[in-house]
Amino acid sequence: MEPQHAASDTGTRTTLVTGATSGMGRDLALALAAHGGTLLLHGRDAGRLDAVAAEVRAAHPGTAVRTYRADLSDLDQVHALADRVRAAEPHLDGLVHNAVAGGGSRPLVREPSAQGHELRFAVNHLAPYALTRGLLPLLTASAPARVVNVASIGQEEIDFDDVMLERDYEGLRAYCRSKLALIMGTFDLAEELAGTGVTVNALHPAHLMDTPGVRAYGLAPAVGTEEGVRPTLRLLLDPELAGVTGRYFDRFTEARAHAQAYDPAARARLRELTERLTRRRAAVDRRA
Repeated sequence: MEPQHAASDTGTRTTLVTGATSGMGRDLALALAAHGGTLLLHGRDAGRLDAVAAEVRAAHPGTAVRTYRADLSDLDQVHALADRVRAAEPHLDGLVHNAVAGGGSRPLVREPSAQGHELRFAVNHLAPYALTRGLLPLLTASAPARVVNVASIGQEEIDFDDVMLERDYEGLRAYCRSKLALIMGTFDLAEELAGTGVTVNALHPAHLMDTPGVRAYGLAPAVGTEEGVRPTLRLLLDPELAGVTGRYFDRFTEARAHAQAYDPAARARLRELTERLTRRRAAVDRRA
């Protein structure tokens, strides 16, 4: 039987969900809204963001909904997003990094981010890292709070001589490496935040969900997005998981990630690289 989360004390929560305009993010937003409280929805397209916000408000009028637009492939916009959330929100109890760049519809074409990094590494790892860092003052002040990183069972070892896959590029390979990086960052941040009341966990929500990314790559969806919503909600809301941190889950079950995620030297190398790449530039335009 699937573990169940209790709905108690969720009506006052404020939760931010990235990538909320389609796929699992949209369904997760609707499921969270059923618990009340305040829902902060992120997307990069204004029209789609407004549409999902209207849908959530219509389905759950008692839930406060606010929207935040940013392109997570641009670290300047990620930093500005964190600034806006910190300035506008009195507290933040949950942060779900759901936005994703999948394998792509042209998987042999390597795409750069705004800062010139490999796109999947930028969106799936650098952006969650930078956004979480920017929101840490709000999360720690709101503790107990939870960060949930939506990863994948698809993980591939990171080659530190070619982190940005400038050789032998393939979109799914880039995706799998970026998701392992996300998990490695999860473990590091959980250790750093031990004792603060902020937990950080990662999960593989479901296999081959019916999402735009899965279809764009040419894969046949195996399950609906609602299959991924349930284990994600559990990590975010289940009182039995209070205090559980630094774990990787395969749906509802704690599991072991790729071996590299447990290599202290590899994690240290990734942490140094990530900190350097996400460091805020002095000339960032903060008007966003």
